[in-house]
Amino acid sequence: MLKLLVVEDHALVREGLVRLLAQMERGVEVQESADFESALNVLDNEGEFDLVLLDLALPGIDGFAGLDILRRRYPAMPVAVVSAFDDTPTITRVLNLGASGFIPKAFSGEALLSAVREVLAGNIFRPIGQSGATLDAETPVPPNKTGIRPDEVGLTDRQGQVLALMVRGMTNRDIADQLGLSEGTVKIHATAVFKTLGVSSRTQALVAVARYGIDFESVF
Repeated sequence: MLKLLVVEDHALVREGLVRLLAQMERGVEVQESADFESALNVLDNEGEFDLVLLDLALPGIDGFAGLDILRRRYPAMPVAVVSAFDDTPTITRVLNLGASGFIPKAFSGEALLSAVREVLAGNIFRPIGQSGATLDAETPVPPNKTGIRPDEVGLTDRQGQVLALMVRGMTNRDIADQLGLSEGTVKIHATAVFKTLGVSSRTQALVAVARYGIDFESVF
């Protein structure tokens, strides 16, 4: 019998997910928790589930930290994040932390069930078309209490270095001199940085750095 756990603090969303997941198959068991602590109690008392669906914006804990705890304590149990924070860096970080999938809350019920089935089949689910997401003043950013490394949002070491020097106000030529690269190569790295962050300009990239709390200590 399929056994699922929904961890979501908003009652209306949680109840909707539970009713929807109950349609997965005959006899499916769907349990629910309104916060991370109660979810851990359920897991400790009842053993592992076939899948945990985890919201990122939970009370009392950073959602990324919660995901990390679940992956460490229950490494064989798949966890899929279901969240409204569906920008590219968030999806990348979630998958880098070991989630088996990222399912946007904007999905229809049919699309969500399809994504859940994909994860239950042992595959990694990432929504199509999210790699081109853009960041603007209205884009929500999930709670993050500590700085994150550039690689956690999908940047390579070199891309992290280029972005760090952008933050210092250096021009492409200055960055090229600093890193021993050609100016053309710096432009290529900058374009890749913008794509990864879902932005289209230096200004937006600097906003993204501030909002995500990217820490460049590890890149030099």
